[in-house]
Amino acid sequence: MAKLFGFSIEETQNKSDGIISPVPKNNEDGVDNYIASGFYGQYVDIEGAYRSEHELIKRYREMALHPEADGAIEDVVNEAIVSDLYDSPVEVELSNLNASESIKKKIREEFRYIKELMDFDKKSHEIFRNWYIDGRLYYLKVIDQKNPQEGLKDLRYIDPMKIKYVRQEKKNTDRNLGNLRISGNKGDEAVPNPKFDEYYIYTMKPNYPTGMVAQAGKGSTKIAKDSITYCTSGLVDRNKNRVLSYLHKAIKALNQLRMIEDSLVIYRLSRAPERRIFYIDVGNLPKVKAEQYLKEVMSRYRNKLVYDAQTGEVRDDRKFMSMMEDFWLPRREGGRGTEISTLPGGQNLGELTDIEYFQKKLYRALGIPESRIAAEGGFNLGRSSEILRDELKFAKFVGRLRKRFANMFNDMLKTQLILKNIVTPEDWEKMEDHIQYDFLYDNQFAELKETEMIQGRLGNLAQIEPYIGKYYSTEFVRKRVLRQTDQEIEEIDTQIEDEIQKGIIPNPAETDPITGEPLPQEGGDPAAEGGGDLGQVPEDPNLDAEGQITDAEYQKDTKTAEI
Repeated sequence: MAKLFGFSIEETQNKSDGIISPVPKNNEDGVDNYIASGFYGQYVDIEGAYRSEHELIKRYREMALHPEADGAIEDVVNEAIVSDLYDSPVEVELSNLNASESIKKKIREEFRYIKELMDFDKKSHEIFRNWYIDGRLYYLKVIDQKNPQEGLKDLRYIDPMKIKYVRQEKKNTDRNLGNLRISGNKGDEAVPNPKFDEYYIYTMKPNYPTGMVAQAGKGSTKIAKDSITYCTSGLVDRNKNRVLSYLHKAIKALNQLRMIEDSLVIYRLSRAPERRIFYIDVGNLPKVKAEQYLKEVMSRYRNKLVYDAQTGEVRDDRKFMSMMEDFWLPRREGGRGTEISTLPGGQNLGELTDIEYFQKKLYRALGIPESRIAAEGGFNLGRSSEILRDELKFAKFVGRLRKRFANMFNDMLKTQLILKNIVTPEDWEKMEDHIQYDFLYDNQFAELKETEMIQGRLGNLAQIEPYIGKYYSTEFVRKRVLRQTDQEIEEIDTQIEDEIQKGIIPNPAETDPITGEPLPQEGGDPAAEGGGDLGQVPEDPNLDAEGQITDAEYQKDTKTAEI
């Protein structure tokens, strides 16, 4: 376990140890599991974190199998990941990146290569669904150890049940650099400066779902941090330092919905049928004989018909008693004699208000608008001002999910660019915040909003057009008014050139901007174009310079006359 599997990306410039802090660097992902040295080796004391995480992930996956929860999850996944026949679900956006076009082109090519390794265009729905349900996602970055400059060779999914992120505190050997001297009332005080090694422990067959301590040496592999792409949901239980899934908030609501549904079924099965009460007159018979007489009457008149759902047969089964059968009660002499009365069945069996309430509560817990419940139905496309506030909140929620999920692409792209020497680790730190990811949209509300935005932009363009070239430049108008990115501007310009060459649209340089008619060609025949000097008679091509008929035309006329 001393040797790490995988690779590590080292910075070319070593940072100095001048920055000393008693608070260790935290990724704010809830990972607070430290490794310690035991008497027989190394172990990870995680205080039941493994057990609880395993139980949580199993519970999340069981929740996803419930029909209502599955429908809600599908709403989220379908909004976040849009599959199209022609477009990719996600593309890299580099309009805010201050780099050369060659670098941007290489980044786009490497991003397409990463998507091909993941087969993201085909498996995007499953990948995002697994991340949303489990609350975490692990990918192993496989490279050629002999030729790392060739970049990533494969990206392999790892089940979160088999891997764990660990932070190990380093032992400080240099006391001078490892401690910060602070002067106080009691003199100088040494403040430790802890440092950590971060890596992953992978187990092929996890054997610790019920244990408190997980052995890190038996059947496990330590993997370097840079060899794993680790993406979490962003939800963290601060009390237990544990990463949660977005389904965690819906655990109680789903359990309540399940219990209400089960209790409703039990109530209807037990209270729906009507029951009869038979009062049997036993006279003055002793207790034993009275009970025997009552059983004889029951066996004589009771006819229990049982329907066999497998065979479709109806048979008489007198051996079993159920709570839905009739009641037989003895009555002593002096009473009203044998009597039969009927108990009514349950009332208000068609009431489903409580079921609908807990369904809405489940959707609210998952951040999904209540109007999306299948029973509600109906979808009205109006103006953006008529859009429900819940839909706007849901669109923002999906946007946050996309941004969090895009951290996976960021880590893979970083590894690929550094390994292929396209950028350095220092350059990546400057570029990272300016690289964005554009997801494909299929939200009707978003489409409606975009349509109105385009109409507003075109209206602003019509007002600002007379001032282009005087107060505003064309590039300013395209970027600030029309909100076109660098990639969109490049693609639009290329498409316009192709359409001009194909003759689909006229060339603006050859068209009168006022009338829209084509301009006359330089060096052309003015007579053919209908032009020429005013007041002059157009020249006849059949006459010579002196105005006489040419010999060829004369011979042609003579032959015509002879015929």
